[in-house]
Amino acid sequence: MPILGEIVTLDVVARRSGSWKYGFIFWIGLAALAALLAVIGLSFYDKGGLQTAANVAQLVGVVFAIPALVAGLWRWRHSATAAGADPEKVARALDILAGLVSDQWRTESIRRSLDDPAPIPVQWRLTTRRELMDHPVNMPGPAFPLTASSDDIAELAGSFRALGRRRLVILGVPGSGKTTLAVQLLLELLGTRASDEPVPVLLSVAGWDPTAHPRLQDWLTVRLSQDYPSLGTPGLGPGIPAILADRGHILPILDGLDELPTQAQAAIIAAVNRSLAGSDQLILTSRTAEYGDAVGAAGDVLTSAVVIEPQPLEPFAAADYLYRCLPPEPGPAWERLLAELSATTSGTPVAEMAERPLGLWLLRTVYISPGADPAPLLDPARFPDAGALRANLFAQLIPALITAHPPSRDPADLFRPRHRRHPARVRDRLTYLAHHMIHRHPAHGLSSRDFAWWHLARTTNAISWPVKTALGIPGGLMAGLLFAYLFGIELAFTGGWPAAGIAVGAVTVFVGWLAGWRGPGKWSRQAPGFADLHLRGQAASLMRRLGFGLMYGLGGSLLFGLVYSLVATLARWLGSGFGGDSGSFLSSALASGAVALLAGLPIGLAYGLVRWAEQPTEVDRATTPMTSWRRDRTLNLTRAACPVVIVGLPGLALGLSMESTLKLAVITASVVLALVYGLVVGFMIGRHHAWMAYVIATYRLAWSRRLPRRLMRFRDDMHRLGLLRAIGPVYQFRHAELQDHLAATYRPRRPG
Repeated sequence: MPILGEIVTLDVVARRSGSWKYGFIFWIGLAALAALLAVIGLSFYDKGGLQTAANVAQLVGVVFAIPALVAGLWRWRHSATAAGADPEKVARALDILAGLVSDQWRTESIRRSLDDPAPIPVQWRLTTRRELMDHPVNMPGPAFPLTASSDDIAELAGSFRALGRRRLVILGVPGSGKTTLAVQLLLELLGTRASDEPVPVLLSVAGWDPTAHPRLQDWLTVRLSQDYPSLGTPGLGPGIPAILADRGHILPILDGLDELPTQAQAAIIAAVNRSLAGSDQLILTSRTAEYGDAVGAAGDVLTSAVVIEPQPLEPFAAADYLYRCLPPEPGPAWERLLAELSATTSGTPVAEMAERPLGLWLLRTVYISPGADPAPLLDPARFPDAGALRANLFAQLIPALITAHPPSRDPADLFRPRHRRHPARVRDRLTYLAHHMIHRHPAHGLSSRDFAWWHLARTTNAISWPVKTALGIPGGLMAGLLFAYLFGIELAFTGGWPAAGIAVGAVTVFVGWLAGWRGPGKWSRQAPGFADLHLRGQAASLMRRLGFGLMYGLGGSLLFGLVYSLVATLARWLGSGFGGDSGSFLSSALASGAVALLAGLPIGLAYGLVRWAEQPTEVDRATTPMTSWRRDRTLNLTRAACPVVIVGLPGLALGLSMESTLKLAVITASVVLALVYGLVVGFMIGRHHAWMAYVIATYRLAWSRRLPRRLMRFRDDMHRLGLLRAIGPVYQFRHAELQDHLAATYRPRRPG
């Protein structure tokens, strides 16, 4: 049978490509084949006998051969297109990526005040721990300078470029400025990048699982697609993220190796060494002690990588930096503190705090503000050691930032929150968030530092079985009532077994509820989708998606029509005891097929529109947590609106064309059916439901008063205040030590 061969071909295509599209068509083909055999068998009992069976076989065979043929042709065209990569498109993709990364981190550096008034002058030197760095003979080219400074990043970038193999490991204790130096290097390398140099991209290495992605390039491909969806625009061609990663066009800056367990860190080091070719570049940051443990566990260092560590800030350098941050006339209290800090030779609490960039940032943020008195900083009775001073600074940090940054609604003001926040409430919510990330994220295989909004439902177990049960009820009831209604009309006009409509309706209720129960269980593990409804030169992509949507819609509707005719015929035969005239099955199948075609046309168009909306077309915006969240929300709302329009418009048009006695009833019924059925179907179908899972999680957490209902707005305000930082679509606390401090102060709420 020809269709069987086409189905087997599609199965091979599906397995080789790993794509759900071809697998979907494969299963549709199998269902069609089963329906075809059942229909042909039942046709022998019809009036026409063998002739009717032959006609039915030809009709159904032609119907289902067309989608299989179209899918095969599309697969051939797609393979031919993906075989090569246009160098001009690759160059354009690199330019787009460089612009996105530059905009992203330039804004982030301003939020962090990295250049206000100047970078903190941290001195960096080659590590003295020989066990952490490769043999000198394995590092060809000029030697790295013995010292470098964060306030002369151009010289440091030049030294990095001069290396025979551009690989650098940045070590240090918490709060020593490792990530800051990585960001400075990224911006300098981008700002002076030649056309043949790779684009530096900073990523949190804690999100890399070498068991799932053994090669660094494979993980880079996933992260580029996720963090910079503009690389997936149809105009750039297929597979651009993989091409950039595989061909060495990316300089990965892997931040936070120390956030992983020791064995995972060792696996990362081994995977990096396996993945890098001779000319591949890399920058890695980690805490010193944890990196030493990882190297020991791995039994190897990063091949050909220069390893640098920071030196503690000298008291006079710290005093000079604080002086530059103060007003021209700082006042007697500040003059006394700066004088004592500059002259300090022993470890006073304030001098110990000023040895690291984190301490300087805390001192600057809390005390360099109108009305702040720095005199208590020198009081040994109040702050006997650096730990007591650090705890006090952390306690005052949130009120100081909220006071210094009043809310603003001006879109041009990027560094002031949009809403007024109460300091105590902000601290409570950030404390829960810090605790949740440290104690719940690792249990789900996630980084304890990265907060991705689409992981909230997963880590809080928000979609529990009662939630799934409640979500499955509307879909099951609507599907069951629809089938019972259709069979009721069929049996009322044609006769048959009266209980068939009730039985089919009951079975459909259960099947619909089961589908609705199982579907939401997967939402918490789905990645966000990216929707953009602007054409902007994407008309060809839209037409292509609509074409495939029509193919899916018409094929599925025809299959539904055949199955419906089969069940209806069985119901009539059961009613007649197999002894009466069952009517023409072929006529019933043709009538059901015609109705299915009419229904499949708008359904296919809607499906194609939703699939097209998942294609990102914005090439001028970097992906931030807010843009990622908004795009997925747009996608989910679009998917819900399409069935509402499809179901509502025909009924509304029918009602408006009827007599006045029935017009209101039909219009009302159409609107109610569109809203209920359309919304249920719209929210259940599709592959990306991260926003739906997020909504459920935030409602549950807001009800328990752990986090605000509008969590994304809250985190956006915290980002504007400088308490959080954004790395692509995820948030992190600005300093890991701040997160650890807040998590340590968390106290669970008492019930009631």
